[in-house]
Amino acid sequence: MRILALDYGSTRTGVAISDETGTVARPLTVVDCIGTTAGMDALVRLIAANAPGLVVVGLPVSLDAHEHRQAHAVRDFVTRLEAAVSIPVVTYDERFTTKVAAQRGGRSTLDARAAALILEDYLRSRGEKHG
Repeated sequence: MRILALDYGSTRTGVAISDETGTVARPLTVVDCIGTTAGMDALVRLIAANAPGLVVVGLPVSLDAHEHRQAHAVRDFVTRLEAAVSIPVVTYDERFTTKVAAQRGGRSTLDARAAALILEDYLRSRGEKHG
C-alpha cells in the first residue's frame, strides 16, 4: 500500500509518497496555500492521482509533549482533509523533521524533504510494531 505524507504549512505543504510496498519514502512535491479552496483542491487531486491507501500528516509536538498553536492548525487541517478524501488520515509526530531535512540537503524542496522524513519515521515505526 502506498502512503502519502504531508508536512503541513499554511504557505507551503510538503508532500512525500512511499513505494507500493510501503518501505521507501521519496519527496514528491509542494502544494501552495493549502488553506485556500484552490490549495485544498490541488491537494485532493494530487492524492487521487497517487492513490495512496493512507495519508500521514506531521503533527508538531513540543519537546514537553504539549500541542501549541501550530499543532491545533494541523488538527483543523486534518479535519478538513478527512472530509475531502475517502481514505484514512492519521497524524504522526514530526519533531525536528525540517531541521534534519535542511541538514541532509537534497534536490527536492525543503518542505517535500521534510514530508519524506515524516514518512520514513512513520514507516519505520510501523515496522517496529510489526517486527
